Amino acid sequence: MIMDKRIKIVADDAIPFLRGVLEPYAEVVYLPGALISSTDVMDADALIIRTRTVCGASLLDGSSVRMIATATIGTDHIDFPYCDARGIVVKNAAGCNAGGVMNYVFSALYGAASRKAIRLDGYTMGVIGVGNVGSRVSRMAKYLGFNVLQNDPPRMEAEGPDEFCSLEELLEQSRIVTLHVPLLPTTRGMADDAFFARMQPGTIFINASRGEVVDDDALKRAIPRLGPVIIDTWNNEPAVDLDLLGMVDIATPHIAGYSYQGKQNGTAAAVRAVARFFGIDPLFEFFPKTEQLNLESIKLDLKGKPQGEVTSVLQYNYPIFTDDFMFRMAPERFEQIRSNYQYRREFYTD
Repeated sequence: MIMDKRIKIVADDAIPFLRGVLEPYAEVVYLPGALISSTDVMDADALIIRTRTVCGASLLDGSSVRMIATATIGTDHIDFPYCDARGIVVKNAAGCNAGGVMNYVFSALYGAASRKAIRLDGYTMGVIGVGNVGSRVSRMAKYLGFNVLQNDPPRMEAEGPDEFCSLEELLEQSRIVTLHVPLLPTTRGMADDAFFARMQPGTIFINASRGEVVDDDALKRAIPRLGPVIIDTWNNEPAVDLDLLGMVDIATPHIAGYSYQGKQNGTAAAVRAVARFFGIDPLFEFFPKTEQLNLESIKLDLKGKPQGEVTSVLQYNYPIFTDDFMFRMAPERFEQIRSNYQYRREFYTD
């Protein structure tokens, strides 16, 4: 086991449950993620970050960084070719917030439908991107009685077409479309005019993946013929298109995955990755513990319940319109709302 006090780690100061964990084994410097600079990391061995720290040549050139752990699912803030060429190991927290995002999708869906007096019986949900998050959304949709279509080209190529369909088929046949794709060259701007034109009038649209997968202008042109639109992730965060904000039915500042359990999972994954890289044996199985009570996940019985009852239970467990209201009142406080967010308890079903 390496107990080298000379190991230096630069960490995003907004990552919860992290302070004090690595200090017995390393020097740890905490800084706001978006402000971490090349000077800050010059003599660092590792970074523990979120999506606000962009890791590429401008940050890492000339540094001693050997390892990056991001406490997030997404990795589009990391230049992988650059890191690979320099032998920098990168680890993410795959699946850490899948439960929280699933909770967000269904609280938002049922809440928006209630406000618009939409009966969801017989609706087909199209899930685009069926990784950790999309899989959880699909399972919950089936549990609640929705027909489900799935689009995931890499998985369809690897597993065959039985569980998947083309994007065109999904858009044309779904009354709810929810995006859960990573941000890649193939997904950037995928929700464009042609994408929205294939949707049926009144289709409910949800984006809780990355803002850049949606063409904002195309979405604004489409909104008059769509049903409720729910947006958690935005182009150019933390800046927000205020016109679009005013047009959508539910708007939140990239907090879909901000559950208590999701944050525990993300921090645990990052710490474990650092521990394994540097041989810090006592932290190989680290998981955050707190003294707070009544924060465990909640099991819900929603099977066969009428829509009104499902809506009430979901809103009780995650009153999403509070998040919507707080964001609309001060969209310029995007980062502050995220940093000071009161993590919610996840719910699950059978």
